[in-house]
Amino acid sequence: KEGDAEQRATAERLSHQMVQQAIALEGTCTGEHGIGLHKMGFLVDEAGAGAVALMRSIKRALDPQNIMNPGKIFSL
Repeated sequence: KEGDAEQRATAERLSHQMVQQAIALEGTCTGEHGIGLHKMGFLVDEAGAGAVALMRSIKRALDPQNIMNPGKIFSL
């Protein structure tokens, strides 16, 4: 429909702003369901590069073939 792309772009922009504000206030970008595909890009902002590197190391140790939920939470 006419305007759908514009509305989607506005919603994405507002969502991004809300997540950035939550992180700036030492909050979280997510809730009880985890980071999800949509908010993967915010994980480093929220947890820090060191924490994400540790998570990746643990994932590689426990799942060296990357068969358990590949591409979820972060890419390897």
